[in-house]
Amino acid sequence: MKPTKSLMRKSHFLGTKIRNLRKRNHLTMEDLSSRCVRLDPESAPSVSYLSMIERGKRVPSVAMLEVIASVFQKQPDWFLDDVPEEQAITPNKGSRGGIDGMALEPSFLFSNDILQIAIPEMLSQTGTTGRQFAHLLIRAHQEHHQNHFPDLERAAEEVGQKRMPLSIDDLMEIIARFGVKLKWFQRAPSDIHTPLGATSKGVTTSFFEPPHTLHLNEILKQFPTRLKYDLAVHIGHCVLHNKDGLKSIMRVGGHDSDLIDEHGNTAVQSSTMDQQDILHAWRDFESSFFAGALLCPKVPFRQLLDRHGYEIAVNKMVDVSASVAMRRMTAVSPYAHWHYFDAYAPGKLKAVYRGNGIPLPWGNMRAVEDPCQHWAVFRMINQPAKGTSAQISILNVGNEPRIYCCESVKVKDLAGNSHVLCAGIDLNPAIDAQGGDSLTLADDLRRICVAGGGSAKMPIKIQDDLMSVARILNINWIERGIYNDARLICSRGASCPREPSCYEPLQSVI
Repeated sequence: MKPTKSLMRKSHFLGTKIRNLRKRNHLTMEDLSSRCVRLDPESAPSVSYLSMIERGKRVPSVAMLEVIASVFQKQPDWFLDDVPEEQAITPNKGSRGGIDGMALEPSFLFSNDILQIAIPEMLSQTGTTGRQFAHLLIRAHQEHHQNHFPDLERAAEEVGQKRMPLSIDDLMEIIARFGVKLKWFQRAPSDIHTPLGATSKGVTTSFFEPPHTLHLNEILKQFPTRLKYDLAVHIGHCVLHNKDGLKSIMRVGGHDSDLIDEHGNTAVQSSTMDQQDILHAWRDFESSFFAGALLCPKVPFRQLLDRHGYEIAVNKMVDVSASVAMRRMTAVSPYAHWHYFDAYAPGKLKAVYRGNGIPLPWGNMRAVEDPCQHWAVFRMINQPAKGTSAQISILNVGNEPRIYCCESVKVKDLAGNSHVLCAGIDLNPAIDAQGGDSLTLADDLRRICVAGGGSAKMPIKIQDDLMSVARILNINWIERGIYNDARLICSRGASCPREPSCYEPLQSVI
């Protein structure tokens, strides 16, 4: 080992490597410090000093690094930048959703000051607005917590008393309790020209005017489930944010992160992200999650789903939209590994929850040239809706084959736009939980589909294995999907697993 002065120039990832090794061995900082003390009391780091090492605030002496290395049975040089082993510096997120991250090291490059300078430049160069970036941050937070927010659930339960279903009159009575007055206005859907060159319909459904006036569009009277959702969102704003003025306009059509006034005009947005962007995005999320928890309280709704095998049609039993019911599935199910997409043509994802880091079927901020057409949401947008859409899919994620199952429904919003809602699960954790080998099973199914040109009927043995998992999970549409052909899907055409590839011409250019 070289002297400490030389260590400083090779220690940019040292703290991250120690922290990740410690966590992967399920050691606290106290555990690691005490083990070092047992090996060499003179050179062992204290808990506070170890914390500073892990945060990149201190560089250990050669002797101290040798003690730490000995605990983990590594050579001291392994901790230096000369050995940038990917697994050593990549945080292990487990199965909490989202995507595998890179370590934010060296820490001086990821300081608050540097990020505040770099993020606006990045947004400007990519054409991403501050509001869009704020929504991405909220989504990452949602996925990190696997869509579980007990404080919001409790707040909704205190207001609704776990009643299900709640009627429009119930919600009107609740909102009146908060001293909110209702004012109705008339506005018909109008054309919106999207950045992708398509035209869709959009309409403002409601907006809150401080201190206590809620404006509702008369069109909501024709769509009771949407009226209930808007009322529930505004109740959430009253409960969580004390009816202040920071509440986004609610509308159908356009993009969730668009800034639109009550007259339906889209505001010009810059790439600069300010506190308003963060507050609006966060409060939109909180109020929306609250609304779902109010309309579909966790325990009663989970019991209903259990009784009906997680069929999407349970939304009709509680008089909520399919969208609310499907999003609540991801939050109330005891199985944690869900995803949810709300897709509009020609290629826009209006709402996304991608637990376990499932790649997006297309970009939700930018059009992509080579989307995989074999995702259920793609196929259904351009096909008549009929029968079940349950689909078993095999997708490589991080060079590992994963088996997914989803159920999709084609619906129309109150502005008249067709879109596809898709709820799905990652089956690999469920297979492993039953003592199976999910990667081997997924790879076997992948090979069968490749031989079939991209899709194939599953062999009886694989059907039986997946049927056992489906019945344990008690999700009916997995059983239906098993009897349909399994399909190979990909995140982008450049990684198409089909033979021949769907994108041979494109790949030859690339």
